[in-house]
Amino acid sequence: MAKVYSAALPIAFITLRILIVLNWAFGAAVLGLLIYTFVNEPWTMKALGVTGYADAQDVMNGMRLIAALGVVAIVLNYPILTRLVAMVETVRAGDPFVADNAYRLQAIAWLLLLLQVISIAVGIIARIISTQEHPFKLDAGFSINGWLAVLLTFILARVFAEGTLMREDLEGTV
Repeated sequence: MAKVYSAALPIAFITLRILIVLNWAFGAAVLGLLIYTFVNEPWTMKALGVTGYADAQDVMNGMRLIAALGVVAIVLNYPILTRLVAMVETVRAGDPFVADNAYRLQAIAWLLLLLQVISIAVGIIARIISTQEHPFKLDAGFSINGWLAVLLTFILARVFAEGTLMREDLEGTV
């Protein structure tokens, strides 16, 4: 099978590698901030503007929980990114319809589903700790696009599995 050159593949490979580094850097920053909220709570509460009202401690705890969920999301992003790198490698090698890619996509779909659940949890926490005097707004919660991405990834995993089987059948008949 002849390989077809695509400028998108090297760009995707480099971009994914950069995203892996940025993912860990962002995760370290969020984890550091989370730890610091316990080390110097009064300063953190003042810096985040959550002092001076009755439920300030509840808001601070809610923000800690959101940060902890952010760290979990960072950890979940890593296997997604590394599986995508491995898939790009198979495409670069001219052999994308392999069983490993179907399994990779299946795993990515499950991880994306978990990320959507985390987003909903973050949205709920944000609503719980938000007050009229001190609104707490985040771009989190239910995302139709996120859930469509989950569905699409599950479907693509199945497409890759079928493509692999068809290729194996074809090679067996030649």
